[in-house]
Amino acid sequence: MAKSVKKTTPAKPAARLRVVLAPDVFLGPGKADLLEGIAATGSISAAGRRLNMSYKRAWMLVETLNGYFAKPLVTAATGGKAGGGAQLTALGEEVLTRYRRMAAATEKAIATDVAALRKKRKT
Repeated sequence: MAKSVKKTTPAKPAARLRVVLAPDVFLGPGKADLLEGIAATGSISAAGRRLNMSYKRAWMLVETLNGYFAKPLVTAATGGKAGGGAQLTALGEEVLTRYRRMAAATEKAIATDVAALRKKRKT
């Protein structure tokens, strides 16, 4: 007789890291997900759609990041017969990697305390 196996859903991240780069310029999970989507799809609009984000909003976030750093994080070619597209620059890849590393370090640093708090919830 086969055992019944209870499936558990992994816990959502306990923290959402938002790095303040300058007044009104932040790098958080949304922008990181957008950069990751651009890298995966080669398109700002496709990356935005993956996140249920309008093209205008996705472009605004890319422009904010590109305007903050000394070099752009994303380069884009306009549409037309060739279809346009977008890609992360080497700096864009570095920024995304550094953000993901900081977010993972944050999760690790608070894991024990978060687990203790979750044990104290109502059942």
